[in-house]
Amino acid sequence: MDLKIKDVAELLRVSETTIRRWLMEGKIPAYKLNHQYRFNRTEIEHWLLNCRLQKETGSFFSLEEEQIYPQKKTKKEGQDTKKGLQQFSLFRAVHRGRVFTDVQSKNKEDLIHEIMHHVSDDLEMDPHVLVDLLLDREKLMPTAWNHGIAVPHARDFLLEGTTDIVFCVFPKTPIDWGALDKNPVHAIFFIFACDDKRHLHLLAKLAHLGSTYAALKLVHSQPSKQKLLDYIKGWEYCVGER
Repeated sequence: MDLKIKDVAELLRVSETTIRRWLMEGKIPAYKLNHQYRFNRTEIEHWLLNCRLQKETGSFFSLEEEQIYPQKKTKKEGQDTKKGLQQFSLFRAVHRGRVFTDVQSKNKEDLIHEIMHHVSDDLEMDPHVLVDLLLDREKLMPTAWNHGIAVPHARDFLLEGTTDIVFCVFPKTPIDWGALDKNPVHAIFFIFACDDKRHLHLLAKLAHLGSTYAALKLVHSQPSKQKLLDYIKGWEYCVGER
């Protein structure tokens, strides 16, 4: 499903005016259909990943006071109607998923194989199909961010149902995931969402979370599921309230 300006503005928590300005400046990928702008999920996903990396290396274009990360909306922008669904979306997805610590795999491919065989029943999918989908996505573009975090997910794959799932994996030994900063990955968040909007929303939330010092320190410690959930719940509450 492709997205409209309103959809992208809601996902990135910026105004529609900002999206239109980015379009005029050529800073966000889009195409026109019947004289209206439309956005492809995969292209926006790549743009979001690239923007995060560029921001961390100091060449990210200025967003003035707005960010491409979740931030509180004013009531005028309609926050109240969607706040409940969006505010704790990452908490709910991690709560439904699982947390794996001290995983023994020493490379990307082996780790994906290992974890998918553990979680395939949760997803009601053949583990070999899941592995192929995830590795195909990695060949297209590595899903590693800077600072040792990766967010693997399958291209054009959506869960049936209404609940997203995030599986958190902390390998015993950091793994080369093809990050631009060349650092190995020590925290991996597998994203499985029910629709395109929620997929991008979770991706944006993880980008925001992974940009904070406290979160990076936490994932370095290989926290238990409960400790990770407690942190995410508090973080999402603060993000929604400020």
